[in-house]
Amino acid sequence: MRTLLADHPLVTHKLTLLRDAGTDTATFRMLADELVTLLAYEATREVRVAEVTVTTPVGTATGAKLVQPSPLIVPVLRAGIGMLDGMTRLLPMASVGFVGMVRDEKSLVASTYANRLPLELSGREVFVLDPMLATGGTLVTVIGMLAERGAGTVTAICLLAAPEGLARVAEAFPEDDVRVVTGAVDERLNDKGYIVPGLGDAGDRLFGEI
Repeated sequence: MRTLLADHPLVTHKLTLLRDAGTDTATFRMLADELVTLLAYEATREVRVAEVTVTTPVGTATGAKLVQPSPLIVPVLRAGIGMLDGMTRLLPMASVGFVGMVRDEKSLVASTYANRLPLELSGREVFVLDPMLATGGTLVTVIGMLAERGAGTVTAICLLAAPEGLARVAEAFPEDDVRVVTGAVDERLNDKGYIVPGLGDAGDRLFGEI
């Protein structure tokens, strides 16, 4: 696994506002959307393209276009839904699948309650959206599901990551075809499996407590 820390002033600025407990829900959603677009720009740096020639109004130019099959975007429900618009803004042609995961608050073990993924992903590029890489259990499960279907590369985009979660994903997927792109790597997890200092529960801050 490779980790890319998006060390950019705009990323840090927006992430700082997201961390602030005083940021209201509407502003939090807007900032998360903007931050995901910045992270998606970095995450798609290695996206597959083919060289093409186009005719301009005054001549010809050599450029590049994304190749088929188009990438697959997989938000992890429910918090990942808050990241989807920011990702599809850069990849409007991408397909979208969904995985629903819920974590037991006592055991911290994640279980799957929804799966809307293509059965065949041979060689396809996949982008997983999950705001918080905490224990790593959810991401390991989702990447495993994608690998079983033959995904070529998997890039996870996370607003924040904990060292424990990164280590767990790296242990499960040591190959270079798995990447994690994140806005920051925080200090640690607390005894409840939350990232410290973190930003709280991303799903609750995006959509309200249920």
